[in-house]
Amino acid sequence: MKWVWTMTTVDRNDLRFIRAMLLLTMAGLLLFGITAVPLVSGTAWLVSVTSDLGSPIAQWAQRVHEAVTDVDDHYPFLFYGTDWLAFAHVVIALAFVGPYRDPCRNRWVIVWGIWMCVLVLPMAFLWAPVRGIPFFWRCVDGAFGVVGMVPLWLALRRVDRFRTSSQ
Repeated sequence: MKWVWTMTTVDRNDLRFIRAMLLLTMAGLLLFGITAVPLVSGTAWLVSVTSDLGSPIAQWAQRVHEAVTDVDDHYPFLFYGTDWLAFAHVVIALAFVGPYRDPCRNRWVIVWGIWMCVLVLPMAFLWAPVRGIPFFWRCVDGAFGVVGMVPLWLALRRVDRFRTSSQ
């Protein structure tokens, strides 16, 4: 028997919860993606926020800000790559519109999102050392994958609950 789930079989409270988790995911993607555009002012803000947190973090933030400022002064075209990074975040966020509209039919997008969150970890911990990223910042990057996975996993559990109850 082929399993088919339509919007009429969805409990409205669960549907609201699933949609809330998907909106949270999309908002996070948009928010953190957009931060890739204003790099000079963003890293200046990071320096001001981290100056009281401790030496390694503050030193790293200052170093990053100096590098970003130097690139902006001499090679601003390099930031075009981070503009595309921001664009990619927007596009990925839009991928969750399908599951928002029909979570069961588009369950695969939620699973795909979870896999993308899992893959943040090897990216942060295997590739970042090649670029000289300090360990504490790799943990920050890895946390985005772990934290991003939580609402997707919660949404997937609700979708799968319908899958088993509808069979």
